[in-house]
Amino acid sequence: MSGICLVMMLIALDQTVVGTALPRVVAELQGYALYPWVASAYLMTNAVMIAITGRLGDLYGRKPFVLAAIVLFTLASMLCGMAQSMLQLVLARALQGIGGGMLAGAAFASVSDLFPDPMQRVRWQAMLSATFGIATAMGPALGGWLTEHLGWRSVFYVNLPIGILALPVVWRFLPHVVHHDSDDRTIDWLGAVLLAVGFCAILNTTERFGTMGLTNPWLWAMVAGTVLICWLFIRHQLRSRAPVIPPRLFAEKAVRQLCALGFLTGLVMFVLIFYAPLLLQGGFGLSPKAAGVLVTPLLVSITIGSIINGRLVPRLPQPEKLISWGLLVLMFGAALLATLNDATPHWLMALGFAICGLSLGFQLPNLTLQVQSAVVRSDVGVASALIQMMRMLGSMIGASAAGLAVDLRYRQQVSNVLTDVHVPEVTRLFDSPQLLVRAQDQAQLGQLAASHGLDAAGLLEGARQSLVSGIHLAFLACIVVIVLSYLVARGLPPFVVKTRAVQEPAH
Repeated sequence: MSGICLVMMLIALDQTVVGTALPRVVAELQGYALYPWVASAYLMTNAVMIAITGRLGDLYGRKPFVLAAIVLFTLASMLCGMAQSMLQLVLARALQGIGGGMLAGAAFASVSDLFPDPMQRVRWQAMLSATFGIATAMGPALGGWLTEHLGWRSVFYVNLPIGILALPVVWRFLPHVVHHDSDDRTIDWLGAVLLAVGFCAILNTTERFGTMGLTNPWLWAMVAGTVLICWLFIRHQLRSRAPVIPPRLFAEKAVRQLCALGFLTGLVMFVLIFYAPLLLQGGFGLSPKAAGVLVTPLLVSITIGSIINGRLVPRLPQPEKLISWGLLVLMFGAALLATLNDATPHWLMALGFAICGLSLGFQLPNLTLQVQSAVVRSDVGVASALIQMMRMLGSMIGASAAGLAVDLRYRQQVSNVLTDVHVPEVTRLFDSPQLLVRAQDQAQLGQLAASHGLDAAGLLEGARQSLVSGIHLAFLACIVVIVLSYLVARGLPPFVVKTRAVQEPAH
């Protein structure tokens, strides 16, 4: 469990320290157009590898994949820190996502190998949740401190000592457990390729909505191509002898509902974690360190909620209700965040983030626990990976959709600010919110404004309000998604444990 906790720390730190540092990364590498791709590239490869590793772990045991993932993730983190352009960073993040997907696909399911009894597992899961929460809680403040004092590259290098420490612990102590008794250990590699291509198509299409426009026929051709690839993947999985994602899983109503909840939860969680630092730094003008401190309650409260959840699950007659209760709290927290402005007291900002984190603590562990209990033992790995994959898919689409909403709203609002400005050099600086986090651009704006008799401070404040308006729009959209999640969670079947043997379909 100590080794698995170190692995979780790698994943958790990477998700939070990077978000705090991203505005500064954009300022140095000058690539705001690729801002969403720094996250999306990681999420895309992560989601694909979660599903593949989950299936391979069921067939061959999870230990070899955890070891390989630690090495790959650590090396990719080093490449991220060495990136000289946003494109290089995006590519290194894609490689890092492969390692992160392997970690998530194997590590979460390893807990079920160690503790087959679900009620015992939920108590040990609190240890995992606490580690994840502590690491995520450290992330924003640590990322802000590292960015200010050692530069943004250090937020990637921080993974190196953790990976070096985790490798020998996992090598020495994690048992190599294999639940697959049959000699047939084949896996559907064509299905894996179709899955990867499908994820790439989904990501690329969602990204193009903001740049190509809804009237562009090429955009709708891409949409049709994406739908075709997804249909081919589903059709192939139904016919495959050894599918990457066994269709029999979806025969269970609980699995279908939990997958939908995983997708929606990932969408909301990622928008909150990814755009909160941009709101605080770009919209309110706070330093990376101050922004990290304010976002910390979001992640600390995930830990607190997970620990409380671990104590409640064995004691409640209907533990599946915890997810819907948590969603009600999340609805209130997201509504509070959607009203934040630069005059809001910092304690109220922190409270809004804390409320959201507490509610997520009642959802994230239960999604994995309930899906593991809804399937047979030989499918625990792929079912756990399926939930993680759906969360990543939700996060990937959430990043693209939120980026589109923020960018469109920003451009619309900032054009009103620049109505009376007829200096191309000035208007060009406002093309993206990069101006709000890049000191050099702000200095250039001051010089141009002084030479043309413009109010630089007023223009900059107008741009900040435009960005805040865009992020508020993304948070309001999250509320709609949370309402939909609540309706799905209300219908969850009782939390039961499956003990029957798997019934293989006839081929």
